[in-house]
Amino acid sequence: MKVHEVIRRPLVTEKSNIGREEQNLVTLAVDPRANKHDIRRAVEQLFDVSVVDVHTMRMPRKTRRVGRSSGRKPEWKKAIVRLAEGQSIEFFEGV
Repeated sequence: MKVHEVIRRPLVTEKSNIGREEQNLVTLAVDPRANKHDIRRAVEQLFDVSVVDVHTMRMPRKTRRVGRSSGRKPEWKKAIVRLAEGQSIEFFEGV
């Protein structure tokens, strides 16, 4: 896979912000076909940081309702990346 296709977006939640501040973890939504080696390579090349560890998990499909009609949200993959000590990735620099 190409490096720019692996990472889809950063996940900004309360839990991911706590992990980023306290344990130097970055949470990302990634392509479901990407493996841990692809994710490590993409993060190191795009953000110029050292990756210590990568954990991945597949998030299940969810059923959503709007009025009487129901649909399904797609399955997606999440990666939690531990960066080397003293390194960080700033997604929102001016905020």
